[in-house]
Amino acid sequence: MTDHGVTDELADELARIVGRERLLRSHDELLVYECDGYVVEKNVPDVVVFPSSAAEVQAIVRTCLKHRVPFVPRGAGTSLAGGCLPVGGGVMIALTKMNRILEIHLRDRYAVVQPGVVNLNLTRALAGSGFHYAPDPSSQGACTIGGNVGTNSGGPHTLKYGVTVNHILGVEFVSPEGDLVTFGGPCGRGEELDLTGLFVGSEGTFGIVTRIWVRLTRNPEGHRTMLAVFDSIDDTSQAISGIIGAGIVPAALEMMDQGIIAALEDAFSFGFPLDAAAVLLIEVDGLDVGLDGEAATITELCRSHGAREVRLSQSEEERALLWKCRKQAFGAIGRLAPGYCTQDGVVPRTRLPEILRFISDVGQRHDLQIVNVFHAGDGNLHPILMFDERDRDQVQRVLTASDEILEKCIELGGSVTGEHGIGVEKISFMERLFTQEDLAVMADVRSVFNPHGHCSPGKLLPTAGACGMEQPILREHPGRQAAM
Repeated sequence: MTDHGVTDELADELARIVGRERLLRSHDELLVYECDGYVVEKNVPDVVVFPSSAAEVQAIVRTCLKHRVPFVPRGAGTSLAGGCLPVGGGVMIALTKMNRILEIHLRDRYAVVQPGVVNLNLTRALAGSGFHYAPDPSSQGACTIGGNVGTNSGGPHTLKYGVTVNHILGVEFVSPEGDLVTFGGPCGRGEELDLTGLFVGSEGTFGIVTRIWVRLTRNPEGHRTMLAVFDSIDDTSQAISGIIGAGIVPAALEMMDQGIIAALEDAFSFGFPLDAAAVLLIEVDGLDVGLDGEAATITELCRSHGAREVRLSQSEEERALLWKCRKQAFGAIGRLAPGYCTQDGVVPRTRLPEILRFISDVGQRHDLQIVNVFHAGDGNLHPILMFDERDRDQVQRVLTASDEILEKCIELGGSVTGEHGIGVEKISFMERLFTQEDLAVMADVRSVFNPHGHCSPGKLLPTAGACGMEQPILREHPGRQAAM
């Protein structure tokens, strides 16, 4: 028996549910699941199980409840705030085996998928149909739709099309009490209360999703994709506000600074100007007849705000390469440092110049390289702080710098997360964003779904009750000493 109550008896019961081949218990296998994309904080689960059906998830949850052992769901592990960190150990329920597209209904414009379906695989399954699933996180080649539901993920095209919650018609999930529950369905959210919208973004604390009804969107008739090159970060930021202020809502409006440009050029040799301070990747879509005019207006606006060059992609291949560069930017960062921490602050668009200057100052003060690639159109920042986790001093400087950046986002009227979630990383900021009354209401709502706190303990709220405990189970910077 471990300190977390995972006995041989419990492991045997779980093995009878899923089979020995779908249960991991040896330490070397469990190390793979010690963290998600937020590598600063780590903890190894006691057991990892891989269910293949809702019935198996139910049986696993009920077995954990019988033994009073905490459990946490996990998708692909691409989340960036410790959302699937097994705080306190326990049982990790990995949903990657539940990866089937169950139904596609083009006439009714919806599909039904299991939570382990990789986002990009649904896009590929819809190729040639005239429809697509709009949410497209940058990690869509690996992230799962169940994980996207957990954190209410965004992506480059959410400026125009909205985030995950805007495309979820219904969810089926196993509650923390082991019941199979359905909110919404093919016809959308029929409840008087928007329970589907409440569930999306609950970061695995309301239950474990087992089936998802997603809205399909008709493909636009055409699109124009541009790359605007700037010699000044301030000019780039002003151009972003200028485009939106002119009444144009691009499908995507992404910014990349000089640091990430160099990494991308090294990786893909697209022809990015290495001396540029920043570039904007801009895409407009819709009826083809109006797109040339929109592209011309955007070009004029960028030039009026100091762009030295605006390129219009001349082929589908060139457009695809541009988007490949943007969506694989985080992979290219591996050329710059052995590790990195990605933040997820949000500010009003008009405050972008100020926050970007502040991020640059933070990097200089703490002797850290920080590069930026983010969803500029909606002010969703992703400053990426480089470090080597083997160096305790660097880790501490990254944590301090991250906190300063997020504090500044709050000060400028923004938030500490746009799509990555709170997880364990940002719990200390919840009391800075919300009043105690706000947090008490949130805790009350969660207790309706998760009364005993066994499901995803230690996440999202500063006093997350784990295994029936009401006291805070995490320090202000949870688990950070383990990484130092």
